[in-house]
Amino acid sequence: MNVILKTEGLCKTFKLTAKQQKLQNTKKKTITAADHVTFEAYEGEIFGLLGPNGAGKTTTLRILATIIKADEGDAIVDGSSVKNEPDKVRSKIGFLTSELKLEDFFTPNYLFDFFATIHHIAPETSAKRKKELFERFGIDKFAEVKIANLSQGMKQKASLVISIVHDPNIIIFDEPTNGLDVITAKVVTDFLQELKAQGKSIIVSTHIFSLVEKLCDRAGIIINGKMIACDTLANLTAEKSLEDIFFDLYAESVGETA
Repeated sequence: MNVILKTEGLCKTFKLTAKQQKLQNTKKKTITAADHVTFEAYEGEIFGLLGPNGAGKTTTLRILATIIKADEGDAIVDGSSVKNEPDKVRSKIGFLTSELKLEDFFTPNYLFDFFATIHHIAPETSAKRKKELFERFGIDKFAEVKIANLSQGMKQKASLVISIVHDPNIIIFDEPTNGLDVITAKVVTDFLQELKAQGKSIIVSTHIFSLVEKLCDRAGIIINGKMIACDTLANLTAEKSLEDIFFDLYAESVGETA
């Protein structure tokens, strides 16, 4: 298979405020969120980035989406460097995060058209895609309802649709089912599988073992900013369950840093 995304020693350190130091009970003035993270994702697969909260998953994906810059390292996304060609990378990817907050005042209809314009999508193409996606996710009935008045699940669906308005071949989802009810979560995971069937390449981060086992072809386990293991699901779980493997690695990691 062809490599569609490759990270090369991504590093990112953040300064801690006095309040953050107190909350984390530490005297350290910085925290390393990504520590030489290196992995490959292949064309047409779903790659899972598995780790606990605070492991560095979101930081890694935000670097890949060119939202923040790495202190060191680079990532090549479909031939384009996030460091040197961020505009090209943004044109090739869709990025959805639970931190994405749609403006409450606007409607799904308006926001879809707005982002379609940003991506230079022809009006006829945009209208056809909007019709298909809005009907697929049941947004058509709420197209003119302000975001503020939508349920959490419908907001997530609207965010998802808007993130892929330009029909990207590479889709990056940070905790795609976080905070969703079981029905909406299934709608999202079913759609991810549909995207894979269309030949899309998908990167998802999560702390949910069952989600990785259900969706992913390959996975990387990230703990304390470091990629501890990365392989196919079949190889990772050849002798133990994914959950057991994770906690074995977690115990080793905690032991090394104790």
